[in-house]
Amino acid sequence: MSLLPMITTRYVEKLRLALSTYQDGTGQLMEQDKSLPGWRDFERSVALAFDGLTSESKAIFDVLVPLDTSHQYYGISCKMRRTLNDTLRTGRVTLELSNSSGKFWDELKKHNLSEENYALYPQIAGKLLLNLVESWHEHELTIDLARSFYLLLQWDNKLSRYQLYQFSLKLPNPETLNWQVLGRRLIGYDEQGKLFEWYGFSGGQLKYYPLVTQATWTSEIFHLEPLPPNDLGYGLQRKIMDYFPELWQKTNTRI
Repeated sequence: MSLLPMITTRYVEKLRLALSTYQDGTGQLMEQDKSLPGWRDFERSVALAFDGLTSESKAIFDVLVPLDTSHQYYGISCKMRRTLNDTLRTGRVTLELSNSSGKFWDELKKHNLSEENYALYPQIAGKLLLNLVESWHEHELTIDLARSFYLLLQWDNKLSRYQLYQFSLKLPNPETLNWQVLGRRLIGYDEQGKLFEWYGFSGGQLKYYPLVTQATWTSEIFHLEPLPPNDLGYGLQRKIMDYFPELWQKTNTRI
């Protein structure tokens, strides 16, 4: 039986409304004449929706949610990708587990694998990389790992569609996969296709492509709530005029 927290419609609606506010010019992403929420906005919205705390750092978990027990939390690792169209077409989602190129190569070199020879031992390299990622979670002593999870937001900017997926932290057994080096990528295949991909020579990203059917929970596709008209303007200027109307007016008065 899964111990992962149940994500209710209340959580989803709080998250959707929080994400919608970033259309006011404060969102990280600019799309033509408006802004949209980016990855940092997603993390902060998740913290608000789940009554948690954002780490605002390179911590393993982006959001920590207090449990009833003293000094105990569950962690949420937030991932956001503009790949909803691909997911609907292929049945796989895209998670970037890490881009810690240096840490990955350090781990391989501990086992005598280097940039020059690792391609000769893809099965060993794949196992070492996945084991390293899981070991990072185990070092979080104040986190209840059984209740922690990946929360992925996939979106499509053309149709303004968003969808959430929850995945367990537990990764597939690397020994059950077929690992190969193709060009400058290390790829791990399951029976249905490509499951992991590591770009060891260009950014160090370790990408994970689980099937949608392996998600522990999936939301319905949703859209951001349109913002109401606001006579104060848009974005940064709107906020300044809202908070400091008299002071702002003085800046526009010629002396």
